[in-house]
Amino acid sequence: MSLDGLKRNNSLDKLLNAAKGESSKQEKKSYVDERLWKPELDASGNGYAVLRLLPAPKDETLPWAKLWNHAFQGPTGQWYIENSLTTISQTDPVSEYNTQLWNSGLESDKEIARKQKRKLQYYSNVYVVSDPKHPENEGKVMLFRYGKKIFDKITAAMQPEFEDEKAINPFDFWEGANFKLKIRKVDGYWNYDKSEFEGTSALFDNDEAINKVWESQYSLEEFTAPTNFKSYDELKTRLDAVLSGTTKVGKVTDDLDDRPVAPPKVDTTPSPAPAMETKSVEAPVVEEDDDTMAYFEKLAN
Repeated sequence: MSLDGLKRNNSLDKLLNAAKGESSKQEKKSYVDERLWKPELDASGNGYAVLRLLPAPKDETLPWAKLWNHAFQGPTGQWYIENSLTTISQTDPVSEYNTQLWNSGLESDKEIARKQKRKLQYYSNVYVVSDPKHPENEGKVMLFRYGKKIFDKITAAMQPEFEDEKAINPFDFWEGANFKLKIRKVDGYWNYDKSEFEGTSALFDNDEAINKVWESQYSLEEFTAPTNFKSYDELKTRLDAVLSGTTKVGKVTDDLDDRPVAPPKVDTTPSPAPAMETKSVEAPVVEEDDDTMAYFEKLAN
């Protein structure tokens, strides 16, 4: 631009508008995953919905994604809520620390390790058949986050214990079965013992409708993609902050959201575990007694 051009375009209004845009309050980014279906209890404390578990998305292998994470409060009062690198078969600093605690021989250290245990959750695509609390979800393909107890029911349907029970593939479009999700409050926690599968049936009576559902499914492999996990060094820094307050970290509300995975970070070299004079015995993995979904709901509240 020439000097004459600068003179003609030196608009105060233009600069003021740009300045207002810089100083105006920016819209807060929402991390709520709108794809995620979540049950809701009624006034009596019960929950009910009918879901159809869907097969693996196109070009993917499994109809579920398995994710480990940690959620605990340290002595500083800060929370550590992060996905575990053990999900992708890498060394995780919390697992290392829990192993050290377990090997100390002190029951008090073992109790800390138990409180910091990793927690298991699964993700699957579902077709919402019935959702009395939110009928607007019916007929939609959504993601369902669930824990080991529901996964055990799925496994039991695929491999029944008794000879008079027929094995089914709950994820099959044609010979699968609707899942009746029944939730009760037991000792303050959500309980899924009453949940059950219906008899086998096709999701729809024509393949055109089934194909439309299949094409609407969401990727599950993204949940366990290495690029969606924080590095070992980042997790170690966060852990040190939660345990000793050596580093300033964000508020717990920054982590209590519906993001499926941690912010993308890769290219990390795990630090070696501290040398120990005696043979190390890894702390046992104690899977949670209640569904992970209920666990996080309780934390958020």
